[in-house]
Amino acid sequence: MITTIATVLAGLIGAGLVFMGGNGVTRPQTATGFGIPGARPDDRALLPWLRVKGLREIAPGVFVFVLMLVATTSVLGWYMVVFAAIPAGDAVVILRSGGPKAIAYGVHAATALVMLVSGIGLLLG
Repeated sequence: MITTIATVLAGLIGAGLVFMGGNGVTRPQTATGFGIPGARPDDRALLPWLRVKGLREIAPGVFVFVLMLVATTSVLGWYMVVFAAIPAGDAVVILRSGGPKAIAYGVHAATALVMLVSGIGLLLG
């Protein structure tokens, strides 16, 4: 049961990353800043960087699904545990930049926590 819930959480994280990354590539102005203060939707210089960030979100999201198909649950679990460092690091960057705490904690830190729960569940299951 724990393994199933953890696998579903991993799949939801993977789908979310692919969705957000795709949105960042196709409509970067809607994803402006990811919590970085001063980022504006009309900043034409920022849009290419948001597309790059979008592409870098798609790849790990797809990798979740690859691991779900070809690896053991413990491999997926370790991936989720290690990969949780990225949204945790994003939260730290936002907080140190004076960005909104709601985004730092409510989006990035919460994502890291869900990834850790999923990964630990997969490792224990």
